[in-house]
Amino acid sequence: MKKWYLSYIQIIAVGFMLIILTGAVLLSLPAASRTGTYTPFIDSFFTAASATCVTGLVVYDTYTHWSFFGQIVILLLIQTGGLGFMSMATLISMFLRRKIGLKERELMKEAVSSMYLGGIVRLTRHVLIGTLLCESIGAILLAVRFCPEMGLWQGIYYGIFHSVSAFCNAGFDLMGRFEQFSSLTRYSGDILVNLVIMSLIIIGGIGFFVWEDIHKHKLSFHSYQLHTKIVLTTTAALIIVPSILFFLMERGYALKEMDTLQAVIASAFQSVTPRTAGFNTVDIASLRSGTLLLTIILMMIGGSSGSTAGGIKTTTLAVLIMSAISVIKGRDFLRAYERKLEGNALRRACAVFLTYLAVAMSATLILSLLQDFTMEQLLFEVFSAMSTVGLTTGITPALSAVSKLQIALLMYFGRVGVLSIALAFTKTPENVPVEYPCEKIMIG
Repeated sequence: MKKWYLSYIQIIAVGFMLIILTGAVLLSLPAASRTGTYTPFIDSFFTAASATCVTGLVVYDTYTHWSFFGQIVILLLIQTGGLGFMSMATLISMFLRRKIGLKERELMKEAVSSMYLGGIVRLTRHVLIGTLLCESIGAILLAVRFCPEMGLWQGIYYGIFHSVSAFCNAGFDLMGRFEQFSSLTRYSGDILVNLVIMSLIIIGGIGFFVWEDIHKHKLSFHSYQLHTKIVLTTTAALIIVPSILFFLMERGYALKEMDTLQAVIASAFQSVTPRTAGFNTVDIASLRSGTLLLTIILMMIGGSSGSTAGGIKTTTLAVLIMSAISVIKGRDFLRAYERKLEGNALRRACAVFLTYLAVAMSATLILSLLQDFTMEQLLFEVFSAMSTVGLTTGITPALSAVSKLQIALLMYFGRVGVLSIALAFTKTPENVPVEYPCEKIMIG
């Protein structure tokens, strides 16, 4: 009798799906809704997928539809999805003082996208401690703002919920108490709320490996590993340049009612949040077409490998840019910070980018046949789901059941990784020592 054997990637893929299904069942219960009635399973599945895949797309306003029990389920799904279920399992093992075996270590390595197996338990421990510390500080700072207008306990609860949601790049909010689907538009000019949310998004999105490197070498940039240098440089560029572009493109439009300081803050926020966070301080539906395109590009790039973020990742973008520069300069290798990149880096980057693009374009084509929305709206929704962002032009609640299922699957693919999904269900070929004859083709 043939034994079932699941690879580490398959275990992670199946694990995430089981968590989504569990969350969907819990959210379908009458206790999860404010009205005490059953929520349609497709809507519960969509919400559970969005929370577990730390996306933020919703068919119901989180505050007005879900009860306190439903909100707690969503919060737990966000935390589990953001850190990865293996990290949560490790936390339980640490509390129970259980020994963590080699198989669990391999799973942990895949879960946090670490490059090395050695020290993986220490890295996971640091991730858990760092997460608790960042979310706690964020919750306290947000509570300082929320408590005066909501009361002590509500303010603390709102601080915790939005801190976890921001750090895990989820984008879920409870601001429906003021206006449904309003996200953080109420706080567009609030420096404290904006800085705290942006900081949590950036810290959660740079990656756990980068955390460890910074923890080890402090502020010595020269001592960082190449991966960390590329992530920090690319992240800084993707914050500064889009902020300027957003300000210039929307100053006379979406930002025209704001003073200069508010407009600058909103521009910076809208350059950070599309890279998989999903909060917004301006009405997305009111943005110009050029700004929507810029947002789609930022959503596609996403955060960094081994983080709570989605997208093709900053390192993939950096490798593709380095490849173009190398061809222009006539080099036959990729170089950054006086280091040569491994030969497999470009192949993997191309595979991630093309697989992502193929799935996104196919999904958009299918949605265009199912829904009567503009191509701009459909592209925005698809890239938001694929990159686990959560921003929307407002069409999510109006999607049909089939379209909701498709978007939910896109969120799942985006969280696990489109290339990982492809690898999970592809049989690994045996290495056959055959060398084929080489022949040239024309490129470009």
